[in-house]
Amino acid sequence: MAITTTEFDAAEYLDSPEMIATYLKVAFEENDAALIRTALSDVARAKGMTAVAAESKITRQALYKALGPNGNMTLETLLGVLRAMGVRLSVSG
Repeated sequence: MAITTTEFDAAEYLDSPEMIATYLKVAFEENDAALIRTALSDVARAKGMTAVAAESKITRQALYKALGPNGNMTLETLLGVLRAMGVRLSVSG
């Protein structure tokens, strides 16, 4: 008997503002740039890359580049992407 597997895609489960906020919060708590970038990419795919690009006022190509494996977005891009996703960045001590 063969076992069939499918690749897990977090974007398929990010279907509410609460789920998105929790997912991003956990990613930011890890303090790992690659993990944060991946989480942002997952959320952007869940919301639609075209919609996130338009709302954040950057091109789709620039969004894909910023959220790609070697992406290194500016603070301005990060804030625009977060705003487009409907979340805010906050700091606590």
